[in-house]
Formats: sequence, structure tokens, C-alpha cells
Amino acid sequence: MTIERETSRSIDEQAADWIARLDRGLSEAESQALNDWLAGDPRRRGAMLRANALGMLSESARALGPQFDPKQFAVPEPAPQPRTRRVTRRSMLAMIGTGGAIAASVVALGISLPAAAITTGLGEVRLVTLEDGSTMMLNTQTSVKVHYGARERSVELLYGEAFFTVLADPSRPFFVELPGKRVRATRGTFRVRKLDGKPVDILADQGGLALVAASAPALLQLPQGSRLVFPSESPIAQLPTPQPIAPDLVSRELVWREGKIAFEGEALIDAAAEFARYSKVRIEIRDPSLAREPVAGLFAASDPIGFSRAVASLFGARIEQSGNTVVLSRNQGRPQI
Repeated sequence: MTIERETSRSIDEQAADWIARLDRGLSEAESQALNDWLAGDPRRRGAMLRANALGMLSESARALGPQFDPKQFAVPEPAPQPRTRRVTRRSMLAMIGTGGAIAASVVALGISLPAAAITTGLGEVRLVTLEDGSTMMLNTQTSVKVHYGARERSVELLYGEAFFTVLADPSRPFFVELPGKRVRATRGTFRVRKLDGKPVDILADQGGLALVAASAPALLQLPQGSRLVFPSESPIAQLPTPQPIAPDLVSRELVWREGKIAFEGEALIDAAAEFARYSKVRIEIRDPSLAREPVAGLFAASDPIGFSRAVASLFGARIEQSGNTVVLSRNQGRPQI
């Protein structure tokens, strides 16, 4: 009797279904069923990666939450963009099933995991699949080391920002290593940010987390939909209580996965610093009152010049570019570009 081999289209359809089920959370039985499914045909792990990446791309239309209305913001687009054909989730999956490819500048698929650190460059966002099917998306200028053993799975966040999607493995808990602390996850999705000169920022998206001291039994629970911000050197016993975070704010915090930056009332000088994480172009603001102006909207992380033109138009400022520096000023006598 001949057993028919599973088709690639069928595997892709099943992977898309698993990603959808992961979004709402899996029971223990479902987690075991997913692990059993991944342990079968070796093509399934790659299918899960593709479905996960495509699911992230499809979030852009709702990245700022159901209450977001771009008409609220007076910041104009720097230039009209050509219209593109709308791509649905169904059509994306159909492209995968027929062997088509979808390219995204912020996603790199099929990354192998060398023993050395995995590092992203300026403006680079990379999706990495771990050996168990879990994934981590690394933001710009991020470096991690992966340590998978027989008893635990761990990723050391050396610096930067990473979003993790963890598949359940009852025999091996998942950890993100920080100085003196470890973030422990059973399954689900979460973000960890560790930038020079700034507090550590942990966001529990789907599934709860625990922050564990590296050399003591101290433990702090982070429930699903919560956020914890703390100085890196603070002991766990002195940390604040994790705060609930609304779903639309979670989406804003994670739009970097789509190559975007979202602002909702931040000062212009802080917005300029955020753009500096993604580009060699620096935005310099010479007028103190202009630097304090609030900014709101969704912008391409790779286009600080377009952002500068938009805010200059909004606030009646002048913009001058010299090399990799863009100067915004309300002073008179400067040429406008």
C-alpha cells in the first residue's frame, strides 16, 4: 500500500491555521499537537516561518489599533505614492502554495544559527527561526547569542530589541538572558528592549512571562498584556509592578516589525532620536520651542528626510540638508528644500 506524500500546499494551509490559533493562545493539548505536527515532515517548520512572516505583514493595516484615524493628524505625506494592488492573506498563501515569493525589506527568511552572535545592522530588521520552530525578530542594531541545550532554550540579548514567538516545549523552558536577570516564557509572544543609557523594557503580548533573578530565587510575574520598565541594575525585589497595556498601544510599540515608527504626542526632539536608530541621517533641531512640539502619526523608519519635510510643513519650519544632517529651524533666512 502506497501512502501519498503530503503536498506543500496542504502544509502551508495547516501552518497558516496554526499561526491563527497561536494568535489567540493554545491549550496544553493544542501545544502538544503542534509539537507533534512540527516533528513530522521537515517542510513544516519552514511553512510555519513563512506563515508567521506573512501574518506580520498583514498587520500593517491595523498597526495603530481600531481607534486610529490618520485624518486626525495634520502631518502631510511628503509625496504621493503609487497605488499598489491590495494583497489579501488568502492571496499571499496562494502565492506560497504555488511556489511564488513575497519579498519584504524588513524580513529575511531561512536564517541559519551560527555559534557566534547574530547581529543586525543600522536600519536592518531580521526574522530568525530557531531550531525548535520558535522565532525571534531582531530590530535595528541588535545582537543576540542563542544557546539551545537539552534542558533549556535561551537567547542572550546583548543589546537592542527583539520580538519572540515561543512554541511550547514542556521539557525545555525558554529564557531571554539579561544582566543579572532572565525572562522566562512557556509559550506565546513578547518583546524585550535593552538600549544603551535607557531602562530595560519588557512587553508581554500573548502568554504570561516571569522575570527571574540569575543567582537568587526572586521572581516577578508579568501577565499577558502587561509591560515592565526598569533600570538594568535594579534587583527584582525593587522593581515596580508590571502595568497593563492596551492592545492598540501594543500594536504601536511593535510597528517596527513593519519598518515603521509610530508617534502619539512625543516631542519632536525625541522623534528625531528614534529615527537615528534606523538611519545615518541625523535630524538636528536648532529652535528649542520647535524641539518640544508634539508629533503624531505613522512614518517609514527609513525616511527621516520625508519625515522632516512633513513636520516642517506642519510647524512652519525651514529645512536645510547638508550631507547626512537635516536641520530644522524656525529662524529666517535659511533656504527651504
